[in-house]
Amino acid sequence: MGTKVNTMPIISKMYCSSSQAVLVVRRRPHVISGGGFVVTDCSNDQKVIFRVDGCGILGTKEELLLRDGNGVALLLIRRKEGMVEALSLYKKWKGYTFNYEGSQQLVFCLKEPKTCPLRNKLNNISMRISTEPRASNKDWDFEVKGYFPDKDCSIIDTKGNVVAQIGAKKQELMASKDLYHVVVKPGIDQAFVFGVVATLDYIYGESTRC
Repeated sequence: MGTKVNTMPIISKMYCSSSQAVLVVRRRPHVISGGGFVVTDCSNDQKVIFRVDGCGILGTKEELLLRDGNGVALLLIRRKEGMVEALSLYKKWKGYTFNYEGSQQLVFCLKEPKTCPLRNKLNNISMRISTEPRASNKDWDFEVKGYFPDKDCSIIDTKGNVVAQIGAKKQELMASKDLYHVVVKPGIDQAFVFGVVATLDYIYGESTRC
């Protein structure tokens, strides 16, 4: 018998695979399709798993929408400024799922330090993510390590385990600068991972920004 994989559903357990997944991200051009990106499964005949729409499609800044391969909305990500955030050292990005009645439920919050992206790279500043319901007794559950624009970063848990790795192979870089891959470990919610990837894409001014 194989080792049982512990699943960690945040959006839905249907996106928690029992095996490691290598998913390919292809950024869409702003001029033709309004930006955003498409996620495909290279082990399943390039089947589209997720789509991400940014402000080029939604028409609203600092708002993102993660859809499944059929176009059904799974996750709304947005940042709204207020007095509390204005006094904070962080910008907060919040991810919401939709229930069967269409109302929104908070599932994660990513804290973006209020420093320039270049300083983040030089000082190795990480971004921390808390989930709802809480997965640990710390004030965060996951952390983004590395520098996203270089496609050399990972999402780790509070124990230091890598749950997802963002990278780009030499052949991907040669094929297109708009192509990279994300390795998601067994049991990890892939929809959550790409909600984080979409947020990083926007923060660093890539395909989801207008």
